[in-house]
Formats: sequence, structure tokens, C-alpha cells
Amino acid sequence: MEIHTQKFKIRLGLFIAGGLSLFTLAIFIIGKQKNLFNPVFKLTSTFYNVSGLQVGNNVRFSGINVGTVDNITIINDSTVKVDLLVKKDVQQFIKSDCEVAIGSEGLIGDRLLIITQGSATASVVKEGTKLSSAEPVETDAIMASLQVTAGNAEIISEQLAEIMIQVNSGNGTLGRLIQDSTFAENMNQTLVNLKKSTKGLDENMKAAQHNFLLKGYFNKKAKAAEKLKKEAEEKKEEEKKKEEEKKSQ
Repeated sequence: MEIHTQKFKIRLGLFIAGGLSLFTLAIFIIGKQKNLFNPVFKLTSTFYNVSGLQVGNNVRFSGINVGTVDNITIINDSTVKVDLLVKKDVQQFIKSDCEVAIGSEGLIGDRLLIITQGSATASVVKEGTKLSSAEPVETDAIMASLQVTAGNAEIISEQLAEIMIQVNSGNGTLGRLIQDSTFAENMNQTLVNLKKSTKGLDENMKAAQHNFLLKGYFNKKAKAAEKLKKEAEEKKEEEKKKEEEKKSQ
């Protein structure tokens, strides 16, 4: 009976020691997350919608966890106040014109607050400073926009399919051009006739140049063209001389 009692006491002692160790470890982990063992200062910001942000979520600055969300309070129907606890040793880097935005730990991770970089000329924040905020983009809004885009793409695809059906059936100008061989031959013949007409027009113009009545008109045009060509060459020659004179000086 005494041996059993002694074993029971040992087990009880081990159980209590283990419980105290787990309790101490839990306090240490929670305290570290809540910055209970580090000097901190308080910042605030307001949002229209916090998008699922919760007390205890991380606060990041330059990609580093520098604090936690301390409190979330609804001020009115369009304003939510968020209190931040930030480590004291990063206060010197946070400027009064920094912005607070709501992000996430990944595509489907926990929400967090992100403090953006401020300008070099702005003053350093003080205890209780209110920072401006950037409203988050809701996932539901993104999904709704994607659904609208997908619906429009579906409509366009259906219209294109109908057009291709009409073309393959030989309906419309494009369909007749592709499917109707007679229509295509007529188009080819039209092009041939246009080429012949152009060739005949060139021959008529050449004949008109040798005609006694029109010869003077064409001679005047040729002289005018020659005069313009000569003037352009003289102008080019003068510019060349001026450049040579500049170089010699």
C-alpha cells in the first residue's frame, strides 16, 4: 500500500510539473505574440471595412512582423477604428505619412495590417498617432468582376461560333467568297478586267502624249518638272557650299 502511494505521489508530481511547464510555455508564446515582453507604442487607423481582420493579427512593416492588432471598435455605420501595438524599436522608421492597408498571409491566409513606407521628410510618429488607411479590395468584388468578364467572353464566343456557322454554310459575302466557287471566279474576273483597264489607260496616255493637239500640254508639264528638279539640285548645291564654308572657318 505504501509502494502504491509512493508511485502515485511521483506520478502526481510529474503531472503537475508537466502542467506547469505547458502553462509557462503557453504564457511565453502568447506573450510573445501579444508583445507583452517587449516595449510597444500604440497607433490607430480607421477603415470603412476591415475585411475579416481580427484582434491578434500581425502588423507588418517592410515585410517584417513588428506588432499586432490590439483592438477593433465600430465607431459608426461607416467607420471602424483599429488600434495597433507596434514594437518601440521600429518607431523611428515609421513616419506620419505612412498608410495602413489590410493584406493577407497568402491567397487564403489570415488577415494582417501592412504599414507602407513614408517619405524621408515626414516626422516620426508618436504615441497614439492616427495613420491614414487604404481600403482593401474585397474578394467578393473580384469574383463578381471575374464572373462578368466570363459572361462577356461566353457571349462573344457564342457570336463567333454563329458567324463561323454562317461562313461555313456559305451565307453572307465572306461565306460566298469562301464556299461559292462561282462568286470567287467572278471576283477573279473582275480583278483581271481592272488590270486590263489600267493597261489600256496607260496606252491611251502614251498615245495622247504624241497627239498634235495635246503635245504642247505634256511638253509644258515635262519642262515644269525639269525646272523643279533643277531648282532642287541648285538648292542642294548651295547648302553643300555653306556647310563647306562653315567647316573651313
